[in-house]
Amino acid sequence: MDADFERDVQMLWALLFGVVLDAEKRLADFVAEQGLTPPQFFVLKTLIEHGGSCAIGQIAREHHLTNATMSGLIQRMASAAPPLVTRSAAAADRRSVLVTITDTGQARFLAVQKAIMTQMNAVLRLLSPQGRRDLLGYVQRYLQIMTEQFPLSPRP
Repeated sequence: MDADFERDVQMLWALLFGVVLDAEKRLADFVAEQGLTPPQFFVLKTLIEHGGSCAIGQIAREHHLTNATMSGLIQRMASAAPPLVTRSAAAADRRSVLVTITDTGQARFLAVQKAIMTQMNAVLRLLSPQGRRDLLGYVQRYLQIMTEQFPLSPRP
C-alpha cells in the first residue's frame, strides 16, 4: 500500500469516529434537555417506528439487550412522572408485555428530533446544492459498500 492510501484510510477512520462522537455528545445534550437518557430516547424511537407500541422482547432484540435489562429500563420509563410509556399484557400472548408510548413520551421524542433536525438543517444550509448532493452521495455510497462487503452478523 502506498503512503497516500494509508493516510486516507487513517483520515477516514478519524473523521468517522469524530462524527460518531460528536453525534453522541449532541444527542446526550438534547435528550438531557428533555429529561431523558440516550437509552430511553432510543426506546421511544423504536416505539414510534413500530407505530407506537411493541413487545418488550422485540425492543430488547433491536437494541441487543436482554429482556431483563430492557424490562428494568421500561419499568423506569413507566414510573416516570408523567410516564413515558405504559406496559400491558399482549392480547395474543398474555406472557408477552406490550409497551406503548404515551403522549408525554412522544412529545419528548419529537422535541429531541426537532432539535436535531434544526441543527442538521443549519449545517446543510451552509453547503451549496451540489455540495449537499455530493456529501449525501458519498455517505450513501460508503454505507452501501460497508453493508454489501462487510455485512454484520445477526445478534441473538
